[in-house]
Amino acid sequence: MSNTITVTIPHRLGLEAAKAQARTRLEKMQRDYVAKIAHSEINWSGDVAHIRVDALGQSATAQVSIFADHARVDVQLPWLFAALSGKVQQIVHQNASEALKIEHSSKKG
Repeated sequence: MSNTITVTIPHRLGLEAAKAQARTRLEKMQRDYVAKIAHSEINWSGDVAHIRVDALGQSATAQVSIFADHARVDVQLPWLFAALSGKVQQIVHQNASEALKIEHSSKKG
């Protein structure tokens, strides 16, 4: 039995900018963290990223859906990792929020 985590993050970036930032963040996380401990794949279909991570003989999947005013992340953890769902939800929320925040430094002047 798997455990599903859903995180919704509002943003004011618009669809294309949010999608670009989500793509950049996912690629960075894959390169800097996941690739060191597991095999992962990210495939985009329109405005939805389909993610699969294989580690310790288990597979976790996620869908990141980008909308004009929010992003929704659905993570399916296998039963072996269900005990980690609280920590995973915290990490997902933090990373998604950071990826979709508006940079104020470029608007100063």
